[in-house]
Amino acid sequence: MNDVEQLREIVGAAKRIVAFTGAGISTESGIPDFRSPGGIWTRYKPIYFDDFMASDEMRRESWRRKFATDETMLNAEPNAGHRALAKLVELGRMSAIITQNVDGLHQRSGVPDAKVIELHGNATYASCLDCGHRHELAPIRTAFLEKGELPLCEKCEGIVKTATISFGQAMPEIPMIRAQEETLACDLLIVLGSSLVVYPAAGFPRMAKRNGARFVILNRDPTDQDDDADLVIHNEIGPTLSKAIGVN
Repeated sequence: MNDVEQLREIVGAAKRIVAFTGAGISTESGIPDFRSPGGIWTRYKPIYFDDFMASDEMRRESWRRKFATDETMLNAEPNAGHRALAKLVELGRMSAIITQNVDGLHQRSGVPDAKVIELHGNATYASCLDCGHRHELAPIRTAFLEKGELPLCEKCEGIVKTATISFGQAMPEIPMIRAQEETLACDLLIVLGSSLVVYPAAGFPRMAKRNGARFVILNRDPTDQDDDADLVIHNEIGPTLSKAIGVN
């Protein structure tokens, strides 16, 4: 039995599946992995949350980087891997997608917002750090690029930031709780495109395994958790997952 057949058998036997996705699923849509050679974090020193809050200069640099690198992400389209997961959600086989990604491609592939748990936030919009009011990026981009204006909340005049989790910023409590609940309720957790090095998020696959669930890794490169998994496939995500669940 080859890898795809094994994955098809494991998926077919599961009653409640959870996906755990990382940058590798989105690189197949043309979005660079921040950590890879040439990625943003190899070209820029990260801006920590405390520095962003304390300095207009750091906020300005953060928005400058955002708009300089935004086009690739905003123009990306969901790929076969995203669509395969959307199909499993549609069929009622997959209860949640826990993602480390901030690109919103799972939602754009047709997965309802309620089924996507974003551990690191979402880069397709901004929010007020005081009142939480959502801000769309287009008017922020125009004001920043044309006038150099830093965004303030239209509701409370608080500081506005992309709705992502920065270095040094606390992980979002509600998504982390939801992710743990889904992890403990599933009977199969599939890791797709995550290097499984960023904790506490990377602890969820082992949590599922300890709780009796089966654990599959589909990732281009080896991870530190390969030895714990029931099946490891080092291959492209979209074609492999599509074949395993029988979608185009």
